[in-house]
Amino acid sequence: MPHVDAFDHIVLNVRDVEVAARWYGDVLGMQREDRASPGGATRTSLHFGQNKINLRPISATQEDWFTGHAPTPGSDDLCFLTQETPDRVVADLARHGVPIELGPVTKAGARGPIRSVYVRDPDGNLIEIASYP
Repeated sequence: MPHVDAFDHIVLNVRDVEVAARWYGDVLGMQREDRASPGGATRTSLHFGQNKINLRPISATQEDWFTGHAPTPGSDDLCFLTQETPDRVVADLARHGVPIELGPVTKAGARGPIRSVYVRDPDGNLIEIASYP
């Protein structure tokens, strides 16, 4: 059995790549990268730390972009870690006009208790912004 120890990247299915890329860049500070795929289409990814999110347009076919059986925007729940305090996260989100769904609250993270603030991205995905004490 293979032993895995990290994610390399994730793929988010989005209605509008431009809207999603702008939101993740402006609100969460991710860096956008566009590149040509082997078929010639432009692929957009977002980089932060040692991580990457690929933005897959929901209009892409399985032949264009091999993915899960039922790609659906807004069905994901992602937790991002930050060094910022929850109060700073709340202030930054307010500055961008992003409504808070829940938080700050204490939740169970992979390494123990974390303080989390929950929002939604433009596709309705639940986005948790969390920090360890």
